[in-house]
This record gives sequence, structure tokens and C-alpha cells, in this order.
Amino acid sequence: MEEHFFQCPYCWEEISMLLDVSVSFQKYIEDCEVCCNPIEVSVGYEDGVLNSFSANSIEQ
Repeated sequence: MEEHFFQCPYCWEEISMLLDVSVSFQKYIEDCEVCCNPIEVSVGYEDGVLNSFSANSIEQ
């Protein structure tokens, strides 16, 4: 597991989440720990190194 810090796309507060480095690609919804809005998280690893990360609002 690896801790990653980023800004919430709703409240702009810096938050962190634990990422599983053993999975090469993950996409899921997780609530912001500050404002509780749902964030779509996409994470990509290559050879155990984070090579892509996005945290987006799920609003259209």
C-alpha cells in the first residue's frame, strides 16, 4: 500500500488515500473524507511505480 495525496475536485481540500501497488489498474468511486462527495478515482501502476492518477467529480 502507498499513501497518495491529492485535491478533492469538489472542496479543493488536500486529502489522502491508500493505493494498492499490487494492482496495475484500478477505477472506483470513493467519498471525500472532508466533504463526503463521491470522487471517481483512476490509478495506474507499471512495475510498482505510479504512472497515472486522476480524481474527478462524477457530476456531468
